[in-house]
Amino acid sequence: MTWIASVQEPSGAIPWFPGGQLDPWNHIEAAMGLDVAGHHTEAAAAYRWLANTQNPDGSWYAEYRDGQVTDPAKDSNFTAYIAVGVLHHALSTRDSSFLRELWPTVEKAIEFVLLLRSPEGAIQWRAAQPFPPPNHFPLPSPPPNRSSSTPLHPNHTPPTPLQEAPPPPLFLLTGCSSIHQSLLCAAAIAKRVNSPRPQWISAAADLATVIRTRPELFAAKPHSMDWYYPILCAAITGSEAAQRLSRDWDRFVVPGLGVRCVFDQPWVTGGETAELALTLALQGDARARQLLTDIEVLRHSDGSYWTGYQFANHVIWPEERTTWTAGAILLATAALSDDPAVNATFKPLSLLSQGKNSYPIE
Repeated sequence: MTWIASVQEPSGAIPWFPGGQLDPWNHIEAAMGLDVAGHHTEAAAAYRWLANTQNPDGSWYAEYRDGQVTDPAKDSNFTAYIAVGVLHHALSTRDSSFLRELWPTVEKAIEFVLLLRSPEGAIQWRAAQPFPPPNHFPLPSPPPNRSSSTPLHPNHTPPTPLQEAPPPPLFLLTGCSSIHQSLLCAAAIAKRVNSPRPQWISAAADLATVIRTRPELFAAKPHSMDWYYPILCAAITGSEAAQRLSRDWDRFVVPGLGVRCVFDQPWVTGGETAELALTLALQGDARARQLLTDIEVLRHSDGSYWTGYQFANHVIWPEERTTWTAGAILLATAALSDDPAVNATFKPLSLLSQGKNSYPIE
């Protein structure tokens, strides 16, 4: 799609729309769309932008705009997703040298993410923010009846200012599902550059188990992504996946319009509709094609797509056309055509031939 390429900046960065913000996850989704559309040079530039902007600890910041950091948070699923994009690019171009070039970037990213694992195997959403510097904290008040100028006893040690404890870790179902796919894609890359990482496969297996069996660990959210992402990212498969799709289909799918972003709002979005279509296409479910037909109403004359449609008021909302929406639609369309690069990227276990069935959902 030439529209995504037209939004891409000279640095390789792909913002949401011209002059808009960039987050690493949606940047990668748009880059994958570029590869589907045959714009491989532009897609490679997008991944090299990530390599050039990676933090020393392996992460990326949550948001950039015009080359500046606008949100210094470090999201685990944003960071892990580079493995999915890099593998997809290499499979699309059959360029194994690109895997070797980006391998150090992928390895650092995955190691950063695994530092955020809980004992159960879930991955914390964001790295804890560092404590403020010591001079941020006020000095303790002097004790009663003692002026601030009265000398303390020579053996007295002033109390250390108390620091606020960081908030408890937050685990997101959609984010952890995406990380599950990323870990397996990263392991597939590691295998192909002769640096196998079986511990990454084990981490993915633990994460899949948590996703399937410990729903109480994850923050409750109204978003449709929490419904289909465990299936899209291969953490839930087989009959369990079919049951999950059936259980909440009517809650999120609006016939003839697409997929609600959240179940309690009259708002369908192109990105969620395309991702559910991608999920279905990978399962061989014919309903995928109808979903993509439904969201053609969001298509602009320049080939881009509006983010969403508020069907109670019959208005396009918000008034933005996003690169990641276009990327998701391109990926879903490719999956309908049985594109081998898309299929392998979203079914990464097929690339990890193991001597024994050690993966619980293999």
